[in-house]
Amino acid sequence: MALDAQTLKDFTDSIARFVRERLIPVEAQVAAEDRIPEDVIEDMRKLGLFGMTLPGKYGGLELNASEEVKVVMELCYAAPAFRGYVGANNSLGGRAVLWGGTEEQRERYLPRIASGELLTAFALTEPGTGSDAVALKTRAERRADGCWVLNGGKRYITGAPEADLITVVARSDPASSGGKGVSLFLVERGTAGMVQAKADRKMGQQGTHTGDLYFDNCVLPPDALLGEEGNGFQLTMRTIDRGRIHIGAASTGLARRLIDESLNYALERKQFGQPIAEFQLIQAMLADSCAEHLAARALLLETAARCDAGENISMEASCCKMVASEMCSRVADRAVQIHGGAGYMQDSAVERLYRDSRIFRIFEGTTQIQQITIAKHMIRRAAAN
Repeated sequence: MALDAQTLKDFTDSIARFVRERLIPVEAQVAAEDRIPEDVIEDMRKLGLFGMTLPGKYGGLELNASEEVKVVMELCYAAPAFRGYVGANNSLGGRAVLWGGTEEQRERYLPRIASGELLTAFALTEPGTGSDAVALKTRAERRADGCWVLNGGKRYITGAPEADLITVVARSDPASSGGKGVSLFLVERGTAGMVQAKADRKMGQQGTHTGDLYFDNCVLPPDALLGEEGNGFQLTMRTIDRGRIHIGAASTGLARRLIDESLNYALERKQFGQPIAEFQLIQAMLADSCAEHLAARALLLETAARCDAGENISMEASCCKMVASEMCSRVADRAVQIHGGAGYMQDSAVERLYRDSRIFRIFEGTTQIQQITIAKHMIRRAAAN
Protein backbone atom coordinates (compact mmCIF):
# COMPACT_ATOMS: atom_id res chain seq x y z
CA MET A 1 0.00 0.00 0.00
CA ALA A 2 1.61 3.23 -1.16
CA LEU A 3 1.93 6.08 1.32
CA ASP A 4 0.69 9.51 0.36
CA ALA A 5 3.44 11.89 -0.71
CA GLN A 6 3.48 13.93 2.51
CA THR A 7 3.55 10.88 4.79
CA LEU A 8 6.45 9.43 2.83
CA LYS A 9 8.33 12.73 2.96
CA ASP A 10 7.77 12.99 6.71
CA PHE A 11 9.06 9.46 7.20
CA THR A 12 12.15 9.88 5.02
CA ASP A 13 12.86 13.20 6.77
CA SER A 14 12.68 11.44 10.13
CA ILE A 15 15.09 8.77 8.86
CA ALA A 16 17.47 11.47 7.62
CA ARG A 17 17.45 13.15 11.06
CA PHE A 18 17.93 9.80 12.81
CA VAL A 19 20.90 9.00 10.57
CA ARG A 20 22.64 12.30 11.30
CA GLU A 21 21.76 12.60 14.97
CA ARG A 22 22.02 8.97 16.14
CA LEU A 23 23.78 6.75 13.62
CA ILE A 24 26.67 8.77 12.19
CA PRO A 25 27.89 9.83 15.66
CA VAL A 26 28.34 6.15 16.70
CA GLU A 27 29.77 4.82 13.42
CA ALA A 28 33.36 4.73 14.67
CA GLN A 29 32.29 3.07 17.92
CA VAL A 30 30.36 0.40 16.04
CA ALA A 31 33.33 -0.28 13.78
CA ALA A 32 35.76 -0.52 16.72
CA GLU A 33 33.53 -2.75 18.86
CA ASP A 34 31.88 -4.73 16.02
CA ARG A 35 28.60 -4.15 17.81
CA ILE A 36 25.64 -1.79 17.43
CA PRO A 37 24.68 -0.34 20.84
CA GLU A 38 21.45 -1.80 22.20
CA ASP A 39 19.88 1.65 22.69
CA VAL A 40 20.43 2.37 18.97
CA ILE A 41 18.84 -0.97 18.06
CA GLU A 42 15.87 -0.09 20.25
CA ASP A 43 15.54 3.26 18.48
CA MET A 44 15.54 1.42 15.14
CA ARG A 45 12.72 -0.78 16.46
CA LYS A 46 10.69 2.27 17.46
CA LEU A 47 11.10 3.77 13.99
CA GLY A 48 9.71 0.59 12.45
CA LEU A 49 12.89 -0.19 10.52
CA PHE A 50 12.68 -3.95 11.12
CA GLY A 51 9.32 -4.16 9.37
CA MET A 52 9.50 -1.49 6.70
CA THR A 53 8.30 -3.73 3.88
CA LEU A 54 6.01 -6.09 5.81
CA PRO A 55 2.20 -5.68 5.75
CA GLY A 56 0.45 -3.46 8.24
CA LYS A 57 -1.65 -6.37 9.52
CA TYR A 58 1.56 -7.87 10.95
CA GLY A 59 2.83 -4.60 12.37
CA GLY A 60 4.94 -3.49 9.41
CA LEU A 61 5.02 -0.20 7.53
CA GLU A 62 4.08 -1.90 4.24
CA LEU A 63 6.40 0.17 2.05
CA ASN A 64 6.23 -0.66 -1.64
CA ALA A 65 9.41 -0.99 -3.71
CA SER A 66 9.56 2.70 -4.65
CA GLU A 67 9.16 3.77 -1.02
CA GLU A 68 11.63 1.16 0.19
CA VAL A 69 14.29 2.42 -2.21
CA LYS A 70 13.91 6.00 -0.99
CA VAL A 71 14.04 5.01 2.68
CA VAL A 72 17.06 2.71 2.23
CA MET A 73 18.96 5.43 0.37
CA GLU A 74 18.39 7.74 3.36
CA LEU A 75 19.29 5.04 5.89
CA CYS A 76 22.53 4.16 4.06
CA TYR A 77 23.80 7.71 4.28
CA ALA A 78 25.14 6.21 7.51
CA ALA A 79 27.53 3.27 7.58
CA PRO A 80 25.77 0.29 5.97
CA ALA A 81 26.08 -1.92 9.07
CA PHE A 82 22.88 -0.38 10.43
CA ARG A 83 20.95 -1.33 7.30
CA GLY A 84 22.55 -4.75 7.39
CA TYR A 85 21.21 -5.35 10.88
CA VAL A 86 17.59 -4.83 9.78
CA GLY A 87 18.03 -5.93 6.17
CA ALA A 88 17.09 -9.62 6.36
CA ASN A 89 13.89 -8.88 8.25
CA ASN A 90 12.76 -6.68 5.37
CA SER A 91 14.29 -8.65 2.54
CA LEU A 92 15.21 -12.32 2.16
CA GLY A 93 14.23 -13.47 5.64
CA GLY A 94 10.97 -11.68 6.27
CA ARG A 95 9.79 -11.59 2.67
CA ALA A 96 10.32 -15.34 2.21
CA VAL A 97 7.93 -15.96 5.11
CA LEU A 98 5.48 -13.41 3.72
CA TRP A 99 5.47 -14.79 0.19
CA GLY A 100 5.92 -18.49 0.91
CA GLY A 101 4.45 -19.05 4.34
CA THR A 102 1.10 -20.43 5.38
CA GLU A 103 -1.16 -18.06 7.25
CA GLU A 104 -0.25 -19.89 10.45
CA GLN A 105 3.46 -19.35 9.77
CA ARG A 106 2.87 -15.69 8.97
CA GLU A 107 0.87 -15.13 12.14
CA ARG A 108 3.48 -16.93 14.22
CA TYR A 109 6.53 -15.11 12.90
CA LEU A 110 5.82 -11.90 10.99
CA PRO A 111 4.61 -9.70 13.88
CA ARG A 112 7.79 -10.51 15.81
CA ILE A 113 9.94 -10.02 12.70
CA ALA A 114 8.34 -6.63 12.02
CA SER A 115 8.85 -5.48 15.61
CA GLY A 116 12.48 -6.59 15.67
CA GLU A 117 11.83 -9.12 18.41
CA LEU A 118 13.08 -11.81 16.02
CA LEU A 119 16.16 -11.41 13.84
CA THR A 120 16.13 -13.43 10.65
CA ALA A 121 18.73 -14.85 8.28
CA PHE A 122 18.54 -16.49 4.86
CA ALA A 123 20.94 -19.42 4.46
CA LEU A 124 21.76 -20.16 0.82
CA THR A 125 25.56 -19.94 0.35
CA GLU A 126 27.62 -23.03 1.21
CA PRO A 127 31.38 -23.71 1.52
CA GLY A 128 31.46 -25.11 -2.01
CA THR A 129 28.58 -23.19 -3.56
CA GLY A 130 28.50 -19.43 -3.80
CA SER A 131 27.74 -18.13 -7.24
CA ASP A 132 26.74 -21.67 -8.28
CA ALA A 133 23.72 -21.47 -5.99
CA VAL A 134 21.95 -24.56 -7.32
CA ALA A 135 24.89 -26.90 -6.51
CA LEU A 136 23.53 -27.40 -3.00
CA LYS A 137 25.06 -29.99 -0.68
CA THR A 138 22.74 -29.40 2.28
CA ARG A 139 20.15 -32.16 2.30
CA ALA A 140 16.66 -32.41 3.78
CA GLU A 141 15.21 -35.90 4.19
CA ARG A 142 11.59 -36.47 5.17
CA ARG A 143 10.98 -39.22 7.71
CA ALA A 144 7.99 -41.50 7.86
CA ASP A 145 6.48 -39.37 10.64
CA GLY A 146 6.55 -36.27 8.38
CA CYS A 147 9.48 -34.60 10.15
CA TRP A 148 12.48 -33.37 8.18
CA VAL A 149 16.16 -34.08 8.91
CA LEU A 150 18.71 -31.48 7.79
CA ASN A 151 22.39 -32.24 7.20
CA GLY A 152 25.01 -29.91 5.74
CA GLY A 153 26.54 -26.50 6.24
CA LYS A 154 26.18 -22.86 5.20
CA ARG A 155 28.80 -20.13 4.99
CA TYR A 156 29.00 -16.31 5.11
CA ILE A 157 25.36 -16.04 6.18
CA THR A 158 24.48 -12.48 7.17
CA GLY A 159 23.02 -12.38 10.66
CA ALA A 160 23.65 -16.09 11.30
CA PRO A 161 25.43 -15.73 14.68
CA GLU A 162 22.48 -13.97 16.34
CA ALA A 163 19.51 -14.93 14.14
CA ASP A 164 16.40 -16.21 15.89
CA LEU A 165 14.79 -17.59 12.72
CA ILE A 166 16.78 -18.91 9.78
CA THR A 167 15.40 -19.79 6.37
CA VAL A 168 17.53 -22.67 5.10
CA VAL A 169 17.72 -23.63 1.42
CA ALA A 170 18.26 -27.39 1.04
CA ARG A 171 17.86 -30.11 -1.58
CA SER A 172 14.87 -32.21 -0.57
CA ASP A 173 14.91 -34.50 -3.62
CA PRO A 174 18.28 -36.31 -3.81
CA ALA A 175 17.61 -37.37 -7.40
CA SER A 176 17.08 -33.80 -8.60
CA SER A 177 19.57 -31.32 -10.01
CA GLY A 178 19.73 -27.61 -10.72
CA GLY A 179 16.92 -25.56 -9.23
CA LYS A 180 14.51 -28.47 -9.09
CA GLY A 181 13.94 -30.44 -5.90
CA VAL A 182 14.99 -27.55 -3.64
CA SER A 183 12.94 -26.62 -0.58
CA LEU A 184 13.03 -23.94 2.11
CA PHE A 185 12.84 -24.64 5.84
CA LEU A 186 12.32 -22.41 8.86
CA VAL A 187 14.75 -23.27 11.65
CA GLU A 188 14.47 -21.57 15.03
CA ARG A 189 17.45 -20.66 17.19
CA GLY A 190 18.29 -23.42 19.65
CA THR A 191 17.00 -26.25 17.47
CA ALA A 192 18.92 -29.43 18.34
CA GLY A 193 21.40 -30.37 15.64
CA MET A 194 22.01 -26.79 14.42
CA VAL A 195 25.18 -24.92 15.38
CA GLN A 196 25.43 -21.14 14.84
CA ALA A 197 29.17 -20.47 14.65
CA LYS A 198 30.87 -17.36 15.98
CA ALA A 199 30.95 -14.24 13.84
CA ASP A 200 33.47 -13.95 11.01
CA ARG A 201 36.20 -11.32 11.02
CA LYS A 202 35.46 -9.18 7.98
CA MET A 203 37.08 -6.46 5.90
CA GLY A 204 34.25 -4.02 6.60
CA GLN A 205 30.68 -3.51 7.78
CA GLN A 206 31.53 -4.24 11.41
CA GLY A 207 28.38 -4.36 13.51
CA THR A 208 26.62 -6.60 11.00
CA HIS A 209 27.80 -10.15 11.47
CA THR A 210 28.20 -13.10 9.13
CA GLY A 211 28.89 -16.67 10.12
CA ASP A 212 28.65 -20.37 9.38
CA LEU A 213 25.78 -22.73 10.16
CA TYR A 214 26.11 -26.48 10.65
CA PHE A 215 23.33 -29.06 10.56
CA ASP A 216 23.95 -32.53 11.97
CA ASN A 217 20.78 -34.64 11.90
CA CYS A 218 18.81 -31.50 12.71
CA VAL A 219 15.18 -32.64 13.10
CA LEU A 220 12.45 -30.21 12.06
CA PRO A 221 8.67 -30.56 12.45
CA PRO A 222 6.53 -31.00 9.32
CA ASP A 223 5.38 -27.37 9.46
CA ALA A 224 8.97 -26.12 9.18
CA LEU A 225 8.63 -26.45 5.41
CA LEU A 226 8.20 -22.99 3.85
CA GLY A 227 6.21 -22.94 0.63
CA GLU A 228 5.82 -25.91 -1.66
CA GLU A 229 8.17 -28.85 -1.40
CA GLY A 230 10.58 -28.90 -4.33
CA ASN A 231 9.73 -25.34 -5.47
CA GLY A 232 11.93 -23.47 -3.04
CA PHE A 233 14.35 -22.16 -5.61
CA GLN A 234 11.62 -20.21 -7.41
CA LEU A 235 10.70 -18.52 -4.12
CA THR A 236 14.38 -17.89 -3.43
CA MET A 237 14.91 -16.13 -6.75
CA ARG A 238 11.75 -14.06 -6.34
CA THR A 239 12.99 -12.74 -3.00
CA ILE A 240 16.48 -12.17 -4.40
CA ASP A 241 15.12 -10.00 -7.24
CA ARG A 242 13.58 -7.58 -4.76
CA GLY A 243 16.65 -7.88 -2.56
CA ARG A 244 18.88 -6.78 -5.42
CA ILE A 245 16.93 -3.54 -5.72
CA HIS A 246 17.37 -3.10 -1.97
CA ILE A 247 21.17 -3.56 -2.22
CA GLY A 248 21.26 -1.15 -5.16
CA ALA A 249 19.56 1.44 -2.98
CA ALA A 250 22.02 0.80 -0.16
CA SER A 251 24.94 1.30 -2.53
CA THR A 252 23.42 4.51 -3.85
CA GLY A 253 22.80 5.92 -0.39
CA LEU A 254 26.37 5.20 0.67
CA ALA A 255 27.71 6.79 -2.53
CA ARG A 256 25.88 10.03 -1.72
CA ARG A 257 27.54 10.12 1.70
CA LEU A 258 30.97 9.56 0.12
CA ILE A 259 30.34 12.32 -2.43
CA ASP A 260 29.40 14.76 0.34
CA GLU A 261 32.48 13.80 2.37
CA SER A 262 34.63 14.34 -0.72
CA LEU A 263 33.11 17.70 -1.63
CA ASN A 264 33.32 19.04 1.93
CA TYR A 265 36.96 18.01 2.23
CA ALA A 266 37.82 19.48 -1.18
CA LEU A 267 36.29 22.82 -0.17
CA GLU A 268 38.19 22.92 3.13
CA ARG A 269 41.58 21.45 2.18
CA LYS A 270 43.98 24.01 0.72
CA GLN A 271 47.02 23.45 -1.46
CA PHE A 272 49.03 26.07 -3.34
CA GLY A 273 47.00 28.77 -1.62
CA GLN A 274 43.51 27.64 -2.65
CA PRO A 275 40.92 24.93 -1.89
CA ILE A 276 41.65 21.76 -3.85
CA ALA A 277 38.07 21.97 -5.13
CA GLU A 278 39.35 24.67 -7.45
CA PHE A 279 41.63 22.22 -9.26
CA GLN A 280 40.14 20.78 -12.41
CA LEU A 281 41.31 17.20 -11.83
CA ILE A 282 39.59 17.19 -8.42
CA GLN A 283 36.51 18.67 -10.08
CA ALA A 284 36.57 15.87 -12.66
CA MET A 285 36.47 13.21 -9.92
CA LEU A 286 33.65 15.01 -8.13
CA ALA A 287 31.68 15.42 -11.34
CA ASP A 288 32.11 11.78 -12.37
CA SER A 289 30.91 10.62 -8.96
CA CYS A 290 27.90 12.93 -9.02
CA ALA A 291 26.82 11.91 -12.52
CA GLU A 292 27.23 8.19 -11.88
CA HIS A 293 25.31 8.45 -8.61
CA LEU A 294 22.40 10.23 -10.25
CA ALA A 295 22.30 7.67 -13.09
CA ALA A 296 22.16 4.75 -10.64
CA ARG A 297 19.49 6.52 -8.60
CA ALA A 298 17.33 7.07 -11.68
CA LEU A 299 17.65 3.40 -12.70
CA LEU A 300 16.64 2.30 -9.20
CA LEU A 301 13.58 4.52 -9.06
CA GLU A 302 12.42 3.42 -12.51
CA THR A 303 12.90 -0.28 -11.72
CA ALA A 304 11.14 0.04 -8.38
CA ALA A 305 8.18 1.73 -10.08
CA ARG A 306 7.99 -1.12 -12.58
CA CYS A 307 8.13 -3.62 -9.73
CA ASP A 308 5.20 -1.85 -8.05
CA ALA A 309 3.31 -2.03 -11.35
CA GLY A 310 3.62 -5.81 -11.28
CA GLU A 311 6.12 -6.15 -14.12
CA ASN A 312 8.79 -8.85 -14.27
CA ILE A 313 11.92 -6.98 -13.25
CA SER A 314 14.43 -9.85 -12.90
CA MET A 315 16.79 -8.43 -15.53
CA GLU A 316 16.35 -4.85 -14.36
CA ALA A 317 16.97 -5.86 -10.71
CA SER A 318 20.29 -7.37 -11.75
CA CYS A 319 21.09 -4.16 -13.64
CA CYS A 320 20.32 -2.11 -10.52
CA LYS A 321 22.52 -4.23 -8.30
CA MET A 322 25.41 -4.29 -10.76
CA VAL A 323 25.31 -0.62 -11.76
CA ALA A 324 24.83 0.75 -8.24
CA SER A 325 27.40 -1.46 -6.51
CA GLU A 326 30.06 -0.84 -9.13
CA MET A 327 29.29 2.87 -9.04
CA CYS A 328 29.62 2.93 -5.26
CA SER A 329 33.05 1.29 -5.41
CA ARG A 330 34.29 3.86 -7.90
CA VAL A 331 32.91 6.71 -5.81
CA ALA A 332 34.57 5.26 -2.69
CA ASP A 333 37.90 4.96 -4.48
CA ARG A 334 37.69 8.57 -5.68
CA ALA A 335 36.78 9.68 -2.15
CA VAL A 336 39.97 8.19 -0.76
CA GLN A 337 41.96 9.74 -3.63
CA ILE A 338 40.50 13.19 -3.02
CA HIS A 339 41.32 12.91 0.68
CA GLY A 340 44.87 11.81 -0.14
CA GLY A 341 46.87 10.58 2.84
CA ALA A 342 44.07 11.57 5.19
CA GLY A 343 41.75 9.15 3.39
CA TYR A 344 44.11 6.26 4.04
CA MET A 345 44.12 6.74 7.81
CA GLN A 346 41.89 4.54 9.95
CA ASP A 347 40.42 7.51 11.79
CA SER A 348 38.96 8.73 8.48
CA ALA A 349 35.31 8.10 7.70
CA VAL A 350 36.08 7.54 4.02
CA GLU A 351 38.67 4.85 4.82
CA ARG A 352 36.04 2.93 6.79
CA LEU A 353 33.28 3.50 4.23
CA TYR A 354 35.67 2.44 1.44
CA ARG A 355 36.01 -0.95 3.14
CA ASP A 356 32.29 -1.09 3.86
CA SER A 357 31.45 -0.55 0.19
CA ARG A 358 33.46 -3.45 -1.18
CA ILE A 359 31.02 -6.22 -0.25
CA PHE A 360 28.22 -4.69 -2.33
CA ARG A 361 29.86 -6.06 -5.49
CA ILE A 362 29.87 -9.59 -4.02
CA PHE A 363 26.80 -10.51 -1.97
CA GLU A 364 23.35 -11.16 -3.44
CA GLY A 365 25.14 -12.14 -6.64
CA THR A 366 28.57 -10.95 -7.76
CA THR A 367 28.91 -8.45 -10.58
CA GLN A 368 29.94 -11.31 -12.83
CA ILE A 369 26.78 -13.28 -12.00
CA GLN A 370 24.71 -10.17 -12.70
CA GLN A 371 26.36 -9.85 -16.11
CA ILE A 372 25.50 -13.46 -16.96
CA THR A 373 21.94 -13.03 -15.67
CA ILE A 374 21.39 -9.85 -17.67
CA ALA A 375 22.74 -11.38 -20.87
CA LYS A 376 20.55 -14.48 -20.48
CA HIS A 377 17.46 -12.30 -20.08
CA MET A 378 18.44 -10.30 -23.16
CA ILE A 379 18.82 -13.46 -25.24
CA ARG A 380 15.48 -14.87 -24.04
CA ARG A 381 13.68 -11.63 -24.84
CA ALA A 382 15.25 -11.51 -28.29
CA ALA A 383 14.18 -15.11 -28.96
CA ALA A 384 10.62 -14.32 -27.87
CA ASN A 385 10.27 -11.46 -30.38
